[in-house]
Formats: sequence, C-alpha cells, structure tokens
Amino acid sequence: MTPVVPQDPASLKLLIAREVAALRATARRDAGVRRDEAAPQSEGTSAGCPCGGGEGASHSCSPDDSDGPDGHDPWGCVCAALPAVPVSAALLAPVRDEDGRVVDFTVRAGNHVRSAQWLDTPDTQVGRRLLEVQPGAAAGGLLSALTGVLDTGRAVHSYAVDYTEQHRDGLHRTKLLYDAASCGDRVLTTWRPALNRTETMSLDAQYIASMGWGTWDLLSGAVVWSEGLASIFRTDPARPLSLTEMCDAVLPEDIPRFAKLMTALLDGEEPPGTEVRFTVLGEVRTLTLVGHPVIDTDGLPWLLRLIARDLTAQVRSRQRLAATRRQTERLREEAAAEHRVASALREALLPTHSAELEALGISVATAYLPAEEDASVGGDWYKCRLLPDGRILLAIGDACGHGLEAVARMAQQRHALAGLAHSPGTHAGQLTTWLNELLCSDPAAETATGIIGHIDAERNLRWASAGHPAPLLLRGHTATTLDTEHRGPLFGLLPGHEYATATVRLHPGDLLLLYTDGMVERRGEDITYGIDSLRKVLESCAGLGVRETLDRVMSADPAEDHEDDACLLAIRLD
Repeated sequence: MTPVVPQDPASLKLLIAREVAALRATARRDAGVRRDEAAPQSEGTSAGCPCGGGEGASHSCSPDDSDGPDGHDPWGCVCAALPAVPVSAALLAPVRDEDGRVVDFTVRAGNHVRSAQWLDTPDTQVGRRLLEVQPGAAAGGLLSALTGVLDTGRAVHSYAVDYTEQHRDGLHRTKLLYDAASCGDRVLTTWRPALNRTETMSLDAQYIASMGWGTWDLLSGAVVWSEGLASIFRTDPARPLSLTEMCDAVLPEDIPRFAKLMTALLDGEEPPGTEVRFTVLGEVRTLTLVGHPVIDTDGLPWLLRLIARDLTAQVRSRQRLAATRRQTERLREEAAAEHRVASALREALLPTHSAELEALGISVATAYLPAEEDASVGGDWYKCRLLPDGRILLAIGDACGHGLEAVARMAQQRHALAGLAHSPGTHAGQLTTWLNELLCSDPAAETATGIIGHIDAERNLRWASAGHPAPLLLRGHTATTLDTEHRGPLFGLLPGHEYATATVRLHPGDLLLLYTDGMVERRGEDITYGIDSLRKVLESCAGLGVRETLDRVMSADPAEDHEDDACLLAIRLD
C-alpha cells in the first residue's frame, strides 16, 4: 500500500515524531544499559597520584622532586603520558615577579606533535620560557588566559588564538585552539589548529559550491551541521535545526515535495534529489536536497544525512532572464505596432505625385530611405502639388527624430504648409517665415529644416531655405548646386526672422533634385564631400527619367551606409 504523503507541516512533523518514537522503542529493547555507579577504589591505591599508583603498585611516577604523598610525583605520570596525546601538549610552570604576579611560564614537559609546519614541537621547548618559544602568546591573549586558569582553577576549552610569528622567510599566521587545566601550581595545556587541511578544503568547497550537509541522529536526537549548511540557513553551526524545525521553514507549497523526501528516507530508501524552497530570515531560498539513510543491522534507519545545494542565485538569474525576455518581446511587439501605424501614416501623408503635374509636362518621383531597415519611419517629408493659381508648390523638410513622434511633427509641418500655401499671392519666403513662426510659438516643437519653392508658368523657380541643403540642378550633362547665400536659420530657432528667396530660370529637360541631409551626411566626413558625391552621381544620370534617376542614385548609395533617414524629390521639366 502506498504511504500517504503529508501535505502540511503539522502532519509532516507528526509523521516524523511517530517514526522516530517507533525507532527508539525498537532500539531500546536490545540496547545495553550503563550503570552510573562509581567503581570501588582498590585497597592500597593512592588517590593523590594521577596514575592511580601507590605503594606496591606499578606506575611511572618519579620519586625525584616529588610533590605527592609517599614520595610520588603526580606530574611525573602526566609528563610520561604526554607523548600519547595526539595534539600539541605541554606542562607549564608559572614564573612570578616580586609581587607574586604571573609574568610568564616555563615549559616543564612537552610532546612531539607539531601543530603547524613553522612551529616547533613542544618537546624541543622544555626548560624555556613560553614567551620565548611562543612570542605571540602575549599579543594573542594566551598568557592572560593561562594565568586565569591558574588563578581561578577553571579550565578553558577551545580558546581561540590568532597566532602570528615573524620568521626569516616572512610572517606566518594560524588560528589555534587551546585547552588548559590547572593542578596545584601548574597548568597542562594542549593546542591544535582550528581547522586542518581537510577541514579547510571542505569549507572552501562548501562556500564555492554554495552547499552544505547535516546529520540527524534519530535515536539520540543529536544534530550536526556543516559550516556551509549553517551559512545557507543563516544560523550558528552550534544551533542547527531539527527535522521538525526544518518543516516549519519549508514554503507551504513545497511541503508535499519535502514530505515525500522525508517519508522515503524514514522508510530506508534513497530518493532522488528534489528542489525545496525554504524561508530563511524572511527570504525565500531554493535548495536542492539529496538524502541518505544510515541503516542498522535490523534494517531500520537510525541516522539521516542530507546534502543541500543553494540554487537561489541561479533561480533569480533565470527569473531575471525570463523577465528580460518578456520585456524584450513586449518592446518588439510595441515597435512592430508602431512601425505598422507609422508606415500607414506615411503612406497617407506622403502620397505619390499628382497626375495633374504630368499633364503640365512635369515628371515627379520620390523616394524614402530609412536609416534602419525595420524602422521605415521618420520625420522627413516632401510636398509637390498644383496650386489653384497655376503655380507648382514643391517643398521638402526634415523634422527632428524618429518614430511616431517624428511622424507627428512631420505631419504638423506638412499640413501647416498645405494650409498656408493656399493664401493668394504668397511667395516662398512668406510661407517659410510663417511656418517658422508656427514652430517658434509651440513650446513642445523641435527644430527642423526645409525648402519651400514655387515654379510659375514661365518655369521660374523661386525658393527659400531654412537651414536645408541646397537642391541640385542637372542641365544636360552637368549638375550644379543652387546658390544658398539667401539661406536662413532652422525652423523654430529664431522667431521673427524674415526668410529671403532666390530665383532660378529652369529650361526644358532640366532635372531638379531636392534631398534631406541623411543623403549626404556621414559620421567623420564633411557634408560638402557628401554633396559633391551626390552631384557626381546625378551627372551620370543625364538623359534618364526621374524614376530611373532616383533608382541609380539609391543604388550608388546603399541604405546600410545611411546614419539618418533620407528623402528624395526629383522634378523634371519635359
């Protein structure tokens, strides 16, 4: 029958308690019982000697310099036993000043264990002062700690000393743990590295891999955690969490997964690893848990081991990446929608030329070159149409920016010109001046450039310029740049400015090319170089129609070379 997996912390803790109680009851039936009764002391044994020897008994105490009863030296037994101590050990006698204060210790005996490669063994220090053989003892607080042991009689355990010594090859430092106890007027002390090589490598591995491990003794209830696991749960290794406390830290949604893992371990199985989220000091941390039960001969698990790896950083990185992808996709969709809207607006705002102009013997062709292939929108615009008074209005402009905002500014300027152009008797200079005032009076408006002109019935071009590149005139096989001495400032820059005009007589067969600066501007190049290059390309178009001329101009100047949008307007007088 498949066991029911708990779905909440209370049920899971009840299951763990029930399983542990059953395990202890089974183990208690076959366990040996220790009788906590003092063993009777053998007759003739001297209670005053640490080795337990007395008259007629075998022991290693020396009768020389005896301190104990019946001529026994209690510390002689201790000295003889020091070589069996697995860590550095020494017997110290105090050195007092005239006032009876302890100022140093003398090493009376020591073993041969070296606690660090650069430290001497205690047996080579016998007969010497402590501050001579361990010069860092005073700075590290060891001398005062040993004096306290001697004065109070209270032992110290795992007293940590950051011990530093200056050697010929440089400074050496290690952390040592001291244990010390007094007997009479002497101190027995041992010391060992706080971490051995294996422990140091283990700690490094835990921190590098963000992992740790713990053991839970189901019989005694003892719990031991590694430094890495304590770091993950932000707790002291000396205060590890019990299994029931672990249940309280699991996120409610992940209790079934954690319960499935614990149920399998308590059944003596080795389940696969699973991801479980815990709340640690108000922060959610994601851990991968792998468990192993230690099975006794009766087939019951008496100890559980868990290895945990903290995946919180990776999970958060995946979440940030997913959020970035969603945002990128949303921006891509918004850009695509903006592109569709702007393209539709451009088609509506910049229609092809009127058939009325063809009836007058004037051919018109236009082209728009976006700086980015997927953008296709910007602030460049043109206008070419027949006015009621018989003149032909031609204009080109460049509103600042890209996207829908630039399209909106372009539409504002183009429609404003369309309305102003119907004022009877106005010339190009007046239209340019009025359009400039319109932009100057709008606080939200940006600057812009433009050319506005008229071609009258006598084929005269009268035109004004607001900071815009001059048109090119192809006559025969020669292309020239129209004179720009009358050119005024950009639109929206200087309110009240009166724009001047210039007049050019056009001949049959002439081709007039108007363009925006995106056609001739290149980073790091003077704009005159771009204009001259365009002029030379235009000369190679002699004899071609307006459409063929624009096609050749565009093929000679690839779109990928453009750093800004470009607009072209070609007019040929047949």
